[in-house]
Amino acid sequence: MAQLSVHAGGIEMPQVKDFRWPGGKRIAVFFRVAFEGWSDGAWPGVGPMGNPLKPGFADLNAIGFADYGPRRGIWRCLETLDRYNIKATMMVNGVMAERHPEAVRAISEAGHDIVAHSYAMDIMPAYMNEEEERANIRRSVDLLQGVTGKRPTGWISPRGTPSPRTARLLVEEGFTWHGDSLNDDLPYIVKFDTSSIVSFSSNMECNDLPLAMRYGNPPRVMLEIFEDWLDYARRYEKGAARMDPTIHSHVYGRPTGMSVFQKMIEIAKAADDIWIGTRSEVAATLLSQG
Repeated sequence: MAQLSVHAGGIEMPQVKDFRWPGGKRIAVFFRVAFEGWSDGAWPGVGPMGNPLKPGFADLNAIGFADYGPRRGIWRCLETLDRYNIKATMMVNGVMAERHPEAVRAISEAGHDIVAHSYAMDIMPAYMNEEEERANIRRSVDLLQGVTGKRPTGWISPRGTPSPRTARLLVEEGFTWHGDSLNDDLPYIVKFDTSSIVSFSSNMECNDLPLAMRYGNPPRVMLEIFEDWLDYARRYEKGAARMDPTIHSHVYGRPTGMSVFQKMIEIAKAADDIWIGTRSEVAATLLSQG
């Protein structure tokens, strides 16, 4: 049996030699915020209490925890990013454009890079056939574009888990990049028959969901990880390096988490050797050069 691949049917191109981020910087930080929602009758698989309910019972604890995102968390995220003039990569489910158009519109008007994140967190490409998956991509795009007036250029599947056909479908639907890979530190181009797409691997080391929700770490651990990575990148990495500090509006959109996110922003902003930007900016540059 052939090994399954994120880029089935595509050809991964060699990376740019001596790659550097915009402005010639060797180090980049991409601040990311996830604004997530679940379909009617669905809810997060990981709740703040840790122990899931028996099957068939609605977890109102987890549902209420997730609802903090649109009620409070996303607004605190936007206020913090605006305070430091940071443009973030924002993963947004289509369902949030349906339920909370004012929040999605505010994200767009602030100039953030809205990334399509499926219709809802429980709608996963890995469980779909090709027709269902294409319909989900189009539904997600239409909802986001209908609220913002802009078509998203990037895609990240829920859980970061695509199907073997996702990258090809995204190319056919006009996307320029996706974040559904975990196999590299740097972005690279994948060529398909019709066009090319940038694979921009995600990293999970500095992400509030596994750190806090799955493993129960206090917020300060995320800051320590960021500081340790930056020290290592400066001392030992010879080529380009990057980190994606990622928070969810319903998790670290709360004051204790936001205090740590803000400290990471302050560190990056104060450094003259760090480029801060969005994934779509980098993907557009790579495709124009490739």
